[in-house]
Amino acid sequence: MNGIVDEPEDFITLTEDKLLADEVSALVISPSCGAVSLFIGTTRNNFDGKKVKHLEYEAYAPMAKVEIKKICTNIRLKWPSVRHIAIHHRLGTVPISEASVIVAISSPHRAESLEAVQYGINALKATVPIWKKEVYEEEYSWKENKECFWAKTIK
Repeated sequence: MNGIVDEPEDFITLTEDKLLADEVSALVISPSCGAVSLFIGTTRNNFDGKKVKHLEYEAYAPMAKVEIKKICTNIRLKWPSVRHIAIHHRLGTVPISEASVIVAISSPHRAESLEAVQYGINALKATVPIWKKEVYEEEYSWKENKECFWAKTIK
């Protein structure tokens, strides 16, 4: 639990440590909420017919955290009943089947938390300066985030 006083909190983390869904979801549990929704993005073992060995993520952490905070602010404006928000993104090497990103949100009812989680992951992919490199068995490739608005402007 987040303490006796259940004031809304945002938990933003960029880390090279393994992300654990139980730990992230525990951050957002609230006695005033009946819903906790999570999105967990994991490393898959293939892309476009190629065997993926692992992913590598890099970020400009100060800017990334500012952009994630903006996402939290926007979530609270769109869904005022949201209590707690956790957005954790892994940096460095992420092996197959491990989590790269976890978005967890609590609210009194499921609709708000589910909608807010979807918005959160979509906004993160579109606006936060985190770069992904897919390392294949024979080669590697930096991946363009097709959802990212700023990547479209520099072409």
